[in-house]
Amino acid sequence: MKYIFHIIVIFFWSTSLQSCSGGSDNNSNPTPSPTPLPQEQLSDNELLDLVQKQTFKYFWDFAHTKSGLALERSNLDAYGGEAAETVTSGGSGFGVMAIIVGVERNFITRDQAVERLLKITDFLLNGDRFHGAFPHWYYGSTGKVKPFFTEDDGGDIVETSFMIQGLLTARQYFSNNTTNESLLRDNINKLWNEVEWDWYTNNKDVLTWHWSPNYGWAINHELKGYNEALITYVLAASSTTHAINASAYHNGWTSGSNFINGNVYYQKWRLPLGFDYGGPLFFAHYSFLGLDPNGLTDNYANYWDQNVNHTLINHEYCVKNPKEYVGYSSASWGLTASDNHEGYSAHSPTNDLGVISPTAALSSFPYTPEYSMQALRHFYYNFNGKLWGQYGFYDAFNETENWYSTNYLAIDQGPIIVMIENYRTKLLWNLFMSCPEVQDGLNKLNFTSPHF
Repeated sequence: MKYIFHIIVIFFWSTSLQSCSGGSDNNSNPTPSPTPLPQEQLSDNELLDLVQKQTFKYFWDFAHTKSGLALERSNLDAYGGEAAETVTSGGSGFGVMAIIVGVERNFITRDQAVERLLKITDFLLNGDRFHGAFPHWYYGSTGKVKPFFTEDDGGDIVETSFMIQGLLTARQYFSNNTTNESLLRDNINKLWNEVEWDWYTNNKDVLTWHWSPNYGWAINHELKGYNEALITYVLAASSTTHAINASAYHNGWTSGSNFINGNVYYQKWRLPLGFDYGGPLFFAHYSFLGLDPNGLTDNYANYWDQNVNHTLINHEYCVKNPKEYVGYSSASWGLTASDNHEGYSAHSPTNDLGVISPTAALSSFPYTPEYSMQALRHFYYNFNGKLWGQYGFYDAFNETENWYSTNYLAIDQGPIIVMIENYRTKLLWNLFMSCPEVQDGLNKLNFTSPHF
């Protein structure tokens, strides 16, 4: 299998007809049987409740039974039949945040959540770690690294940051003085404090994505923005045990060729940072599940403006539909990394294959609530149930190709439930931003925020 670095990151790496998320046989998937939906129109709140509850099941009912972590994807014939053992560290970090939502929304009890999170943290403490960092994938029954590809058989500092973001959020939420909640906080602090963020600079003034015990720094992929890894730098600066210097952020992260943008799109929206037209929408989601962009600024951007304008540009592109794909409209929009009719890709206005990914619009509720609700109603009511299944909305669809995914991916399901909750209550934002270490780290990098 030939792996290439797609756009800027290994996280969405096209592989001929197989994806980083997984060697899926998407072309052979039959059109799903329609799921009967209620005839009456649900209210906005009822529909949001339903989407959160159904999506939550991916991380609760479908989690790996031994580790408690999220399976990378739902089609269990992927990876040569190893998908039932392939659990994801980053996607599971999103799942940790989903479990918090599950408690708040009374999908599960607080005690059930603590029990599951103790299982997850015990697994991580006893599983493979590489200078404290988690691998991209684990074998769920053994805790051994499952190589993402040959040289990527060690630590992945970006996936690690997604998990740590979730764990710190959980630490702040589960604050009761009980034996199990105290133990959970101890587990989380041990995992957090043992990540050697400074090791992953490779003695340079920039973070490097991977390190392997067998191949060292062979991948040599330096983390230069703008992309989904802002949270990685924030956490690396926030560490009380293995912090990076602020110069790695100001000299390394900002040195990417696509960091500064500044262009105005559709004569309406200025994009401070990033790729032409903003790139895939998950750039506005993954780092901001816990990191609150409201009023968040640094030397380079106002991150609320960055994310709102990125989303509006993505929406407007779909409305204008320059490639004239079937179905694109103000209600059917959202280009981001997902499965597609040929495998997997990081869809965006500059990489448009006719594929709409529901996670793109639904995870953008905080930024474009009216457009996101319009999309939610369209996806739910106007496809005769073809987009909806036991864990919420399927991953993607392409009306031009008459292709509808029957699969779910953890990294796409997680942001849906978390960002809808941030839109409704700011729960995860308030929890993560209450971490004193995070506040110190943001201050260190010269950020300002209403949270401090």
